[in-house]
Amino acid sequence: MNPSVPTPRPLRAVLAAVVAVIALLGVSSPAYAVTAAEKAAVLSSFTQTSVSSYNSWNAARQNQGAWAAYAFVWSTDYCSSSPDNPLGFDFKLSCWRHDFGYRNYKAIGTFSANKSRLDSMFYEDLKRKCATYSAAVRPACNSLAWTYYEAVSIAGSLAAVSTADLEAAAELKAAGEAAAR
Repeated sequence: MNPSVPTPRPLRAVLAAVVAVIALLGVSSPAYAVTAAEKAAVLSSFTQTSVSSYNSWNAARQNQGAWAAYAFVWSTDYCSSSPDNPLGFDFKLSCWRHDFGYRNYKAIGTFSANKSRLDSMFYEDLKRKCATYSAAVRPACNSLAWTYYEAVSIAGSLAAVSTADLEAAAELKAAGEAAAR
């Protein structure tokens, strides 16, 4: 291409779209500075209630270096003071994504506007996890998922999950297992 000849308008639009997609995917040079709007857009895409959003976040979690320019907070304490694997139900990744949302929206100062969606995202993730268990124990898992959701949506923390909540779910799980025999 001759540098003295202006790039045709349609080609410029295509090139701009390609650059935007590359930036969104995190495939950029180390010197690339992510704007606040770009970070917020990617953060939003990683924290929706859909399975595709979960899968995108999980792929990014497994390749955090590709997202370094976004300076996301990836730290987690999983399910805080509540069990990460209550009654053998693995809630760790759901709790991690919830932490990711809380920590990153707090870091950009828009947590209050996003808290409700983050809590709903958490509940959807937990229900999807529960769907992977047998029908006999799934009611106990769903009961715990609801309890965990209520704890974060009302109290803002999983610390609100009580021993009585866990015991009630354990009884439900035992009954389901007994019925399945």
